Amino acid sequence: MNFVRGLKDGLPIALGYMPVAFAYAIRAISQGFPAWFPILISATNFTGTGQVAGTDLIAAGANIGLLFATMLIINIRYTLMSVSIAQKLEPNFSLWKRAVISFGVTDENYAVAVRQPHKLTFPYLAGLMLCSFCGWLGGTMLGAALSTLLGQLLAGETGARFYSMIMDAFSISLYAMFIAIIVPPARDDKHVLLLLAITIVLSCIFYFVPVLQELPSGINIIVCSVICTVLLSLLFPHKETEDGMPNESSDDTGGIE
Repeated sequence: MNFVRGLKDGLPIALGYMPVAFAYAIRAISQGFPAWFPILISATNFTGTGQVAGTDLIAAGANIGLLFATMLIINIRYTLMSVSIAQKLEPNFSLWKRAVISFGVTDENYAVAVRQPHKLTFPYLAGLMLCSFCGWLGGTMLGAALSTLLGQLLAGETGARFYSMIMDAFSISLYAMFIAIIVPPARDDKHVLLLLAITIVLSCIFYFVPVLQELPSGINIIVCSVICTVLLSLLFPHKETEDGMPNESSDDTGGIE
């Protein structure tokens, strides 16, 4: 469980992060932000969904309270992941090491780390999270650089229109990524499919109902997240075995995390 092993385990995650971060940077710049903005966000935040939602809210002029509430709802799952990883840390894991590692807790890093058969060491987690973070930050930098370069090359009214079309096309890849993430588990698990269906219905209600359309941007994300999470937790709670661990073999677990 050394640093090099962590780098190797983090490489596939880094390669998967790069195109997503690339699309995020393109989307941010297409919303009018300077090239340094998505790079700064990716350097100080390590949460794809949170960054996209936060950037959209900032672009829409949302206030700090709404931005904070949205980020809290979207990223609160990392608290549970951190608690889970903490149970597998080697003895005498100091506070400053925990603080460093906490920055790199993502869905993919958590999935790789928690499946390790041995106690997690600081060098291993540092290698795992540093490698994946470099993929995320590198993808953002490439996206920002390409967007800036295209903006300089495509000057004039016609070029600006073409540039806007290219940026919109790149931005679509971000939505494609989210679809690619949710479709496989929705196909294999009826509970995830139900969650997806409820989310779509609620989103459509917020989009088409005139009164709800007037609500500040981001409220729909908070309301949909809370309603869906509470509803699915009540309908399909995790059953626990005698040792207090989730019973993964039960049909009632539903795979909802």
